[in-house]
Amino acid sequence: MEWLSCIKNAIDYMENNLLTIERPEDVAKYLNISTLYLQRGFQIITGYNIGEYIRNRRLYLAAVQLAGCGEKIIDVALEYGYDAPESFTKAFTRFHGATPSEIRKDRTRIKTFLPLRVHIIIQGGYGMDYVVEKMAAFQVIGFSKEILFDTAYAEIPKFWDEIREKFCSKSLLVGNTHMNEVEQAFYDNHIGDFGICIDDIEKDGMFHYMIAGKYAGGNVPKEMELYEIPATLWAKFKCVGALPSAIQTVNTQIWNEWLPGNKEYELDGKVNIEWYSNYGNTQSADYQSAIWLPVKSKK
Repeated sequence: MEWLSCIKNAIDYMENNLLTIERPEDVAKYLNISTLYLQRGFQIITGYNIGEYIRNRRLYLAAVQLAGCGEKIIDVALEYGYDAPESFTKAFTRFHGATPSEIRKDRTRIKTFLPLRVHIIIQGGYGMDYVVEKMAAFQVIGFSKEILFDTAYAEIPKFWDEIREKFCSKSLLVGNTHMNEVEQAFYDNHIGDFGICIDDIEKDGMFHYMIAGKYAGGNVPKEMELYEIPATLWAKFKCVGALPSAIQTVNTQIWNEWLPGNKEYELDGKVNIEWYSNYGNTQSADYQSAIWLPVKSKK
């Protein structure tokens, strides 16, 4: 499906099923697309994640309903997906800046949140520095963690910091012969070359993230795991500049400029990879990294 149509169809589906959708995976399943890609693209294009959009729309409509009828607050709370009036009042007040009772008395305090309309102006996505190439399946080895979509931007950098602090010693940097088992695997397999998002978890709002390197064989410490990246066609986008701004800028361009209206390729798969060079300072203007997305030809 063309990417812009996918986002518009997602909004239409959410609006038509606003009170029955239970999780972002429901929307992705309807569109036959990876939840990972839908969440990432939707947030970049609209500024909201799927769960946040649904929540905000429900709270707006709940306020309109409360201001225009005599229904009990608890009944409106249940209608809009809240099992307890306390949780409804807390979310409602945080969003509107006023309690349900206050809104009922003064509807001018309602915070408006209308259905989104998506319009993208293509500004040069085809001028991006990228290649499309077929790659055979390969194994990666590394550390993994289950990440929430809603907090991924904060959780992933913390995960990298945790791994560096726990497992990266000075001996690792120079290939010291006295490295322990984990450090040896870290060094031999270039752990840290890849940051990998994998949409393979059957849990609400979560995906699998790996800090990994290409598996070179040998022992797999209990702290690590193997994962096979399937054979596929990859669109590889070059990023040059300090992290994380360089890679974030290219990522935004991909979803805002390259994918919408792309007549050659569309997303295909449930994995995306960020590649990081072993050379250079990650804060320098010439540091190189890349984003790899699995795609398939539309022809």
